[in-house]
Amino acid sequence: MTIAAILGRKGADTIAIAPDTPLRDAIALLAEHRIGAVPVVDGVVVRGIFSERDVVRLLADGDAAQLLATAIGDLMTREPLTVTRDDSVLAALSLMTHRRIRHLPVVEGGALIGIVSIGDLVKYRIDRIEADAAAMRDYIQQT
Repeated sequence: MTIAAILGRKGADTIAIAPDTPLRDAIALLAEHRIGAVPVVDGVVVRGIFSERDVVRLLADGDAAQLLATAIGDLMTREPLTVTRDDSVLAALSLMTHRRIRHLPVVEGGALIGIVSIGDLVKYRIDRIEADAAAMRDYIQQT
């Protein structure tokens, strides 16, 4: 099972923002699309990621009114961990668990081609386990 299978199910449509996007617009984008993180891209190259956790950290550390006009490029998590479509789902789950992150941009040749969340990966694993169990029950009933 690879990340390609996840993207095949959920699609590769990805919302991304530019580094010069103000914080207020990034927060509005997260809320509008009901997403927990957004890759920050320069063209198609991933430069960072901005998440709900970043919002909470920024608001706790600074003057919210002053930060709202700040460019995301100055606030984002730089050099985010990424995966490729050929990486295994289990490897991605392990990476996310050990690094305590919930979103991984998917890149190919340095360009953003999608994003997966821990929820996407867990759902895929559960669906596969349930399908395997159903196949086993069918097999047992036929014998």
